[in-house]
Amino acid sequence: CVSLGAALMAFLFIPIADLEPLFSFHGDIILVAYLLAFSRFALILAAMDTGSSFEGMGAAREALYGALVEPALMMGLATLALICQDASFAAIFSHGQGLDDINLTIVLLLVAYIFVMIMFIEGGRVPVDDPKTHLELTMIHEVMCLDYSGIDLAMIQVAGWLKNSIFAIIAANAVSAVVCFHWEFAAPLAILGAGLSVGVVESLRARNKLSRNATYILTISALSALVLLVGFLLMQDIKI
Repeated sequence: CVSLGAALMAFLFIPIADLEPLFSFHGDIILVAYLLAFSRFALILAAMDTGSSFEGMGAAREALYGALVEPALMMGLATLALICQDASFAAIFSHGQGLDDINLTIVLLLVAYIFVMIMFIEGGRVPVDDPKTHLELTMIHEVMCLDYSGIDLAMIQVAGWLKNSIFAIIAANAVSAVVCFHWEFAAPLAILGAGLSVGVVESLRARNKLSRNATYILTISALSALVLLVGFLLMQDIKI
C-alpha cells in the first residue's frame, strides 16, 4: 500500500502536450497530502502487526511526528497554491516566469527550505532521526522495519525513496519558479540538492534528543505558518 500510494502520486507530476498533465485536477495537492498520510498509516499498521514492542514505540513516534509535521506540509502547499494562483501541481510546476518581487522570491525560497526540512523529518534523517543508529530505544523510522526482509523490506525502502523524491522535487520547483527555468531541470536539481543537503547536515550536526524533536518540528510548522501569512499579505498588494 505504501509503494502503491507513492507510485500513484507520480502521475500528478507527468506533463504532456505543452505541460498538460496526464492525470491532474484542481486541488490535487490535497490528494497528494492525504496519500502521503495514507502511506504513513499503512507503515504504522505494518509495524504494529509484528507485535514487537520496539516497533510499537517507533510507530507511536512516527504517528506523533506525522501529526506535528502535517500542518507544515499543508501550509507549505497552500503557500505555493497562493503564489501560483492554482491548487494543481500541473499549474504550480509550469509556473516558470521569473518573479520581479524580491519579497515573493524570498517567500518561495523559504517554502523550498520548509519542504527540505519536511523531507528530513519524513525520511527519518538527521537531525530528527539517524538511519545508522542501532539502538532500538531511540530509533524512529528504521525500527518499524526491523522484522521485515525480502520483498516486503524492499517495498518499504522504495516507498521511502519515492516519498523523499516527492518532497525534494516540490522544493526544487519552488526554486525553479524563482530563477525562471523549465520544470525538467527541477528533477536533477531535486536529486542534487537533496543529496547535498542530506550529506551536509549529517556531516555537520548530530541527531537531536528525542525530547527536543517535537519542539524542532513545531518550529518548522510555525515557520510555515509565518511564510503563509507573509505570502498572503504580499499577494494582497496592500499599500501603506
